[in-house]
Amino acid sequence: MLTAVRTGTGACPYGLIGGHLLTSPVSPLTCILPFRASTGASPLHTLRAFVAKLPSFFMYSKNEITYRDALCDLQLKRLRNLMSAVLADNAFYREKLTLAGIRRAEDIQTLADYRLLPFTTKAELSADQTAHPPYGSNTTFSLDRYIRVHQTSGTTGAPLCWLDTEESWDWFARCWTKVYRGAGVTANDNLFFAFSFGPFIGFWTALEAARSIGAMAISGGAMSSIQRLQAIRDHGATVLISTPTYALHLAEVARAEGIDIARGSIQTTIHAGEPGAGLPATKARIEQAWGARCYDHAGATEVGAWGFECVHQNGLHVNEAEFICEVIDPDTGKRTCEGELVLTNLGRIGMPVIRYRTGDRVKLNPEPCACGSIFSRLIGGVIGRIDDAVIIRGVNVYPSAIENIVRGFPEVAEFAVDIYRQREMDDMEIRLELNGGASHAIVDAIAKEVRHILGIRAGVQTVPPNTLPRFELKARRFNDHRHLSNHR
Repeated sequence: MLTAVRTGTGACPYGLIGGHLLTSPVSPLTCILPFRASTGASPLHTLRAFVAKLPSFFMYSKNEITYRDALCDLQLKRLRNLMSAVLADNAFYREKLTLAGIRRAEDIQTLADYRLLPFTTKAELSADQTAHPPYGSNTTFSLDRYIRVHQTSGTTGAPLCWLDTEESWDWFARCWTKVYRGAGVTANDNLFFAFSFGPFIGFWTALEAARSIGAMAISGGAMSSIQRLQAIRDHGATVLISTPTYALHLAEVARAEGIDIARGSIQTTIHAGEPGAGLPATKARIEQAWGARCYDHAGATEVGAWGFECVHQNGLHVNEAEFICEVIDPDTGKRTCEGELVLTNLGRIGMPVIRYRTGDRVKLNPEPCACGSIFSRLIGGVIGRIDDAVIIRGVNVYPSAIENIVRGFPEVAEFAVDIYRQREMDDMEIRLELNGGASHAIVDAIAKEVRHILGIRAGVQTVPPNTLPRFELKARRFNDHRHLSNHR
């Protein structure tokens, strides 16, 4: 159910707008400024764009809460509802929770009680599906209640199968509507999904959510990159939804075909599947290439669509109306400001995850967001995977840190990183594909920047055009060869 916010006189209202708490009146000009600053458009064009987005500013759902303590109360109420269902009928969690001394939902009275529950890991879920094929024992209902089956991408191990009921599929789509509202997407937009729509859950629920908000959804399945660019033009798509890597690849193809996408119809891009859209250099590359505002989003097949950016784009908000979030030290399990993200999804009762260690490394921002949201906010979104960090000559290096350096050089079309061990020493090599006409001086510049920022030396070399692979889904640019007994 959507409820209109009471308006004031000559100013935006006090209260809640799109899940954001306003503690003082806000001038309409303040609301419009983000649109103009991002596009450089004329005042008339800016006003028209703002008016088109008004529904996303002045509507909110009944589950979005004004105060933090009320949010915690809502989380506990929904958690106990979830616990009642799984303790009764979910074999996986009934056994797990009973061993932890939890026999009734009422045993959880506070969030402090909740934090004493055992963690759930992907390894546990995978082992359970191996022991009870094909879906495991983490099912709360009989199989005839489930309407969808999807799987994880398999980038960190064997794919997990995941089931959804009608209710949980609707819930997943509602989580995506929060992503859309954060990016200012409305029923007036045409959304293009540059996604193959295979068994990986990917943007399936984003497609469903487009229907929920009344927007036009345009599938890019079974299309080549050139066909997708043509479809974007033919349908006047205003929103591109893809991985950040594929958005840059489409821009590369557009340049080769002489298509000026920066002057095209796309106004907004939304990306998930990898950290790229949260990296300043990659975000800037996407925005420059498409002439649009680039928004980050985060989610997972087994968890749901948990993260979104607001119009201020100052970090990734966690949708705490639908998820309980914690950040823990991955070694000790204790709460901290920077570490591993732990989530419980509150609306996926048919196949839930409770205190699930996502493997995502994040850093909490304690400062309030300018949008007024009470939800937790993550600096730079997902920094990377906990297990992605590699130690090179004693230095912890995240792939996202290297990408942020390389993407800062517009001369680079694509790149790959290889790590070797030679004579008991670790070496890192970065291979670059350069755009036409780029100077090879870029090689020394990138090597210098890696040395300056990361404190390690890297060998940097160029390779011929179209040598390196392109990716539609999650990119695999980083290759650690040190486990091989015979290298090079």
